Amino acid sequence: MAILVKNSDTNLYTQVYPNSGKDTVILLHGGPGVPENLDPVIDYLRKDFQVIYFHQRGTLNSPCSSGSFSMDSYISDIDSIAAYFKLDKFHLFGHSWGGLYAQVYAAKRQDKLRSVFLCSPATGTNWQWAKTVLEVGKFHKRKSTGPEWAAMVKNSALGMLGSYKAYGKFYTQFSTNCNRDFRVDNPVQVMVDHIKAKPITRTYFSLLLYPPLPKEAEPGFKMTVVFGDDDIFGDSTSYVKKRYPTCTFIILPASGHFPWFHNVEAFFTVLADHFDVDRPASVTFKE
Repeated sequence: MAILVKNSDTNLYTQVYPNSGKDTVILLHGGPGVPENLDPVIDYLRKDFQVIYFHQRGTLNSPCSSGSFSMDSYISDIDSIAAYFKLDKFHLFGHSWGGLYAQVYAAKRQDKLRSVFLCSPATGTNWQWAKTVLEVGKFHKRKSTGPEWAAMVKNSALGMLGSYKAYGKFYTQFSTNCNRDFRVDNPVQVMVDHIKAKPITRTYFSLLLYPPLPKEAEPGFKMTVVFGDDDIFGDSTSYVKKRYPTCTFIILPASGHFPWFHNVEAFFTVLADHFDVDRPASVTFKE
């Protein structure tokens, strides 16, 4: 069922999959400003948890009247959802930008979290965010043809200037590149018809201005970090490993940025181990 959760400057379009008496997992989609399909993750977790998925501020059905995309605003959105559902503690699952969003929240709200699962997370704020963006560019240049790469550069620039249509073309190619070397029925898993320029651009600048995230040797909750061996990030993945030296850090084989489509059995085995639920099968992977 869908609910509008009120925060000061937005109504967060929130889908809840109730499961009476069970812990709650809040899912943070990628982007920023780019809604994506997390249905396979929802379908797997809802058997054992109450699952909450929401459109982030300024995205799809969650308008942001103030135009504020500061990290404090993003943190307050999760707080509002937790308050609405009367959650003292909960789990976070974050993918891509959502994985960085989860890290930003975890640095401020350790006491609210039962665990954090970071799936192909963006790797840091401030100068680390700048490094991440450059790495993503290198990935897409490598995966694209010459004309495709030229179009990505052009559409990124036009998107920064406010063109929704250009960002839609950019993220269509983005998703296509991420799935190019894998057998995926639909290579475009982001909702390109619902992309808006403002949350993308303003969140990018907020991340550049936000202080570097602190090292958390003992975060106080279970944490698992998963990257694909053909992910969009490069050496900057080490920032996450160094930030959380006690986390379970996994490089998933035969997988890219959307591991629930690329190496289904291995991904859901890691997810099951993190959440201590039944595994789909036994697999091996690189530590």
